[in-house]
Amino acid sequence: MPAPVDPTSPQRDYPQREDDVIERIAQIVGQRNIPKGERHIGDDAAVLAPFVGQAVISTDVAVLGVHLDPELFPLEDLGFKAVAAAVSDLAAMGARVRGAVVAVTAPPGTDLEELHRGMADASIVTNCPIVGGDLAQGRDVSVAVTVVGECPGRGAVYRSGAKVGDEILVTGPLGRSAAGLRRRRDGAPLSDELVVAHRRPWPRLSEGMAARGAGAHAMMDLSDGLGLDLHRLCDASNVGFALFDVPVAAGATYEEAIAGGEDYELLITTDDAARLRLVFLDRGLREPITIGTVVADRSSRTLRGEFFERRGWQHQL
Repeated sequence: MPAPVDPTSPQRDYPQREDDVIERIAQIVGQRNIPKGERHIGDDAAVLAPFVGQAVISTDVAVLGVHLDPELFPLEDLGFKAVAAAVSDLAAMGARVRGAVVAVTAPPGTDLEELHRGMADASIVTNCPIVGGDLAQGRDVSVAVTVVGECPGRGAVYRSGAKVGDEILVTGPLGRSAAGLRRRRDGAPLSDELVVAHRRPWPRLSEGMAARGAGAHAMMDLSDGLGLDLHRLCDASNVGFALFDVPVAAGATYEEAIAGGEDYELLITTDDAARLRLVFLDRGLREPITIGTVVADRSSRTLRGEFFERRGWQHQL
């Protein structure tokens, strides 16, 4: 049981009431135009309108000091990255986002409003309403985000669907996030273009839906680096690959493009790249870049004829 407090003491002498904090957070992240028939923040659970097609659900956790360096970046960025990373998992399935619930643990004194302002920013740019959540005291600042989306029509695109002969494509050049972290460590300002790519990643939701609509066979987001995620996709599909190119973003190194991670570009395989490009063009999206082909031999994993080793970001558990 919490220790009693003297109600006559000034507010600064005892912790803020949970209800007051939640009310302010609700004002920060709450939607102004909630769809008719839905109920978001304010009850024991959120209520959403019926889903169209498959319901798609994913959870992601971001921890201060692990996913964001507090010496280099403001707390807002942890909130933004937590929501963006979770939403990117929906993009990787070709899903349309419907909402998110967030659970936060933090030690006393944490600026929870700053943290949630970052979440609100991500909610706006991804059109992902935050429909509920929870707060608890903890040793570390962590944000767990569960996102829900829907895949009407042909359903979600899995990483296990790659077929022999497919082209392998990515939705953009790689390494921007890792380059941004390096530049920030070297003293670049928060406004630096590459630093922004690290602290404010952009989930490729429109690209994911376009790829699904174009009949992509397999897809996933490049959260841990091409050098790891491509192997994961081919493991799931029981195939190999032959790469002839790795597109490196301006300002990034070759190694950052391969193993840096947190780019959140999409990795796609398809047997009709012309159609994929046409759909992207029709929707005003950047043309995807072909980097290789899928091959039958599961053990054959090459870049320009040389073995392409697994390397990228992995948690040490």
